[in-house]
Amino acid sequence: MGWYHLSLVCLVITACILQQFSPAFESLYEGRILVVPLVFLCAAVTVHAGPMLLLAFIGGFLWDAQHVITPPLEELRGNPEVYIDPNEDVIFGYSIILYAMMGFFMQGIQPLFREGKWHISALLSGLAIFLYLSVEYLFITFVRGDLVLTRSLFLKITFTSLLTMFLCPVVFWALYGLAGLFHHTISYEGLKTARRGAGD
Repeated sequence: MGWYHLSLVCLVITACILQQFSPAFESLYEGRILVVPLVFLCAAVTVHAGPMLLLAFIGGFLWDAQHVITPPLEELRGNPEVYIDPNEDVIFGYSIILYAMMGFFMQGIQPLFREGKWHISALLSGLAIFLYLSVEYLFITFVRGDLVLTRSLFLKITFTSLLTMFLCPVVFWALYGLAGLFHHTISYEGLKTARRGAGD
């Protein structure tokens, strides 16, 4: 593991701190910017599977440490006749699996990113956030036994995905800066040149 990979770990930890100050936009159905998943998704497409899984573990662990340990809101605690201790209805560590799934999703488009098509990765990161939030909500409600799908929930997930996606260029810019600082190659423009040469 090189300095670039260590810088990504520090970046994920920093994102976890910044997440505490991420506001919810009431006019956008309480949508917010998910800083930790954003940094993880952008970083996942710049590294191989091993470092990606390490980042998934760190990101998922910190995410659960912030959200699972904290007691949920009263309206999210489920039926007290069914759940005696509502704080134990969600298993600590489930976010690590979800982060790993998102990471493998981004790994699938890594060849496009390495050719310099980062905008495709930015668009698909929004899709990954949408799928992550949907699966997370379905998992939590399945465990709590109270599945409720509403228009406001769909809009909240959608706006959260869009807001997070719009910040992808900023994170990619930071990652390219770190890659240049630590001499780590995350894109191969030579692939384009080779393809053009073969076509000629």
